[in-house]
Amino acid sequence: MSDTTNITNPNITKLSGKAFIAFPEMMGLLKSELTSRCGYVKANELNSDCKTYGDLYYCPDYEGVTPYWASTVLEEPFLLKFDSIGEAARILKSIQRNWAPYQYQLFRRAALVQDKLPYINLKEKKFPFEIPHSPMGVYTLIDDHTIIASAKTSSPLPAGRLQWIEDHENPPSRAYLKIQESLTLAHYYFGVDLPKEGQRCFEAGACPGGWTWVLVGLGANVLAVDRSELVPSLMKNPLVTFKAHDAFTFKCEELGAFDWIFSDVICYPERLLDWVKMWLSSGLVKNMICTIKMQGEINWETVKEFADIPNSIVVHLNYNKHELTWIHCEK
Repeated sequence: MSDTTNITNPNITKLSGKAFIAFPEMMGLLKSELTSRCGYVKANELNSDCKTYGDLYYCPDYEGVTPYWASTVLEEPFLLKFDSIGEAARILKSIQRNWAPYQYQLFRRAALVQDKLPYINLKEKKFPFEIPHSPMGVYTLIDDHTIIASAKTSSPLPAGRLQWIEDHENPPSRAYLKIQESLTLAHYYFGVDLPKEGQRCFEAGACPGGWTWVLVGLGANVLAVDRSELVPSLMKNPLVTFKAHDAFTFKCEELGAFDWIFSDVICYPERLLDWVKMWLSSGLVKNMICTIKMQGEINWETVKEFADIPNSIVVHLNYNKHELTWIHCEK
């Protein structure tokens, strides 16, 4: 990882605290989380020293945990003053190789800076995709001659976002984007392989079939459970077994062992947590991915219970809305 603690360039002013890039249209949720979960009172003060640059939110003196509603965190922010595009790029390159832009203004000027930096792929990705483990810096032009940046960030993705080339014809719903992102993160964080031929998957609340569509596309067998049927093409697919039922009322022993269990069901997080614990204690599954749907005010204690489960992580996906995703993998 890059370390900017020893930078002595006179063009650079190190900043205290951290800066966060909120997911699009989620700045309000980020600020709320910073106060309610992270205990950062300044985020709610009218005369706060916090500064907003588009979806980038700089918080001086912040030392708390990483908020879920930030796509990436600028861990060691600094201001860079420069006279020319070439100078800006040269100073950034002297710190580390990989830099991604987050821009809310001065788009042409930012593009000129990026053109002079080493190439990184900023295009939408095709699933499956393997996230690199190399560090990724982020910079933002806040005026013609000033950049706020950090070489050290919380995500290896450009500005912390994984965006797919979308299939607008075949998937039954856009929910398929969430399972693609979740499986990609499961591989990145835990080294677990994607579901594959010969493996058995269980999807709770599968209708209309967006997640099942991805799983059968990978060759896996899927038990899809919902009160309503999937789209006809999936109901006819030999890799799909459908049961019309409330998935949460099955006993584990009734369904047997699975390589993966998935849930994108709309339910109270507390009920989902009980269901997850039931399956994990059964010993009949190693890998689970579930969407934690928020019902009104967020119960951060429940979210923490998900995160505290061994071999687990809670994330906010690029394709999540007012929800989080819990990923659990045991190799």
